[in-house]
Amino acid sequence: MSTQSGVLLRARISPGTPPLESSDTDPAELIAAAHAGSFSLALANELRSAGSASDHIITTATVTLEHLKAGWTIMNIHLDVSAKLLKVSQGRFIDATVRAKTCCLVSRLLRTNISMNARLEK
Repeated sequence: MSTQSGVLLRARISPGTPPLESSDTDPAELIAAAHAGSFSLALANELRSAGSASDHIITTATVTLEHLKAGWTIMNIHLDVSAKLLKVSQGRFIDATVRAKTCCLVSRLLRTNISMNARLEK
């Protein structure tokens, strides 16, 4: 597998089933990483549009797989978001996370349940 940036050139990728005890990645892990990154960028953009800069945003995406007749299927993705923002209220932060989840490129692509927890650090 290759990408234009070459970032995945040396990645070892399993054939699509969850690797149990392996250092290989799999499509679900790649989707989770893309979702976490895309959401973080969307949140930073939402905060910037609202006049707030972020000190840091950390997003972890956890994918839940289920083995259906058609094969392994992503059933849910949970986003766990933590951000350090000095001049943003909890309410503005939550509003920004909801907008980011709606505007996120990967969230809009996926047809699955997406849940989220968001923590604001001061």
